[in-house]
Amino acid sequence: MQLRSSPPSPFGRKVKIGAVLCGVHLDIVPADTNDPNDSVRTQNPLGKIPVLLREGAVPLYDSRVILEFLDAEAGGGRILPTSGEPRFAVLATQALADGVMDAALLQVYEARYRPEEIRSAKWLDMQAGKVARGLKAFEAAPPKTSGVSAPADLGEIALACALGYLDLRFSGIWREDHPALVEWLDGFAARVPSFEATRVPG
Repeated sequence: MQLRSSPPSPFGRKVKIGAVLCGVHLDIVPADTNDPNDSVRTQNPLGKIPVLLREGAVPLYDSRVILEFLDAEAGGGRILPTSGEPRFAVLATQALADGVMDAALLQVYEARYRPEEIRSAKWLDMQAGKVARGLKAFEAAPPKTSGVSAPADLGEIALACALGYLDLRFSGIWREDHPALVEWLDGFAARVPSFEATRVPG
C-alpha cells in the first residue's frame, strides 16, 4: 500500500505513526497539493493529504478513515478500542487534537496564501483561540498512560502530532504555559520511537 503525503503534514504523520504501531508497512509517495498536475487531485477529489492507495480498492482518506482501516488490518484494537466508552473516549480525544491541527493549519495558510495587506486578523484570532482552548483542555487532563511500555492509541497519536506541528510551525511557544503537556509529550516520544522518526527538522 502507498501513502500519499508530505513530510510536514501532521495528518500524514498521524498515519505514519499509526501504521508502525499496527505493524502495517506503507510505501510513502510524496504529494504536492499545490501542483495542479499532481495525481493526488484524482486520488482524492479534495486534493488533500493523506491518501492511502490500495491495490484493487478505492483510495482512502482522510487520516481518521485511514487509521481505522489500518487498525482493522492489524486485527482491531491495536490503536482504537473495539467498543464502548473507551472507544468513544479515544475518538473524542482524536477529534479535539485534529481540531487543534486544523486551526493551526488555517493560520499557516492565511499567512502563506494571502498577501499581508488582506490577511484577516479576526480570522487568525479565531483560529488561535481554538488552539488555545484545545491546549487548555488537554493541559487540564492529558491522556493517561500506564507506563513506558503502554501502547499508544489514536487519540494520543493525534495529540502528539498536533503538538509536534505547533513546534514546527509556531516555534514551540505552546510549551511555556503547558508544563503537563510538555511532560506528557516527552513520555509519548519515549514510548513511541516513530514519533521522533517522523519529525521534520524546524
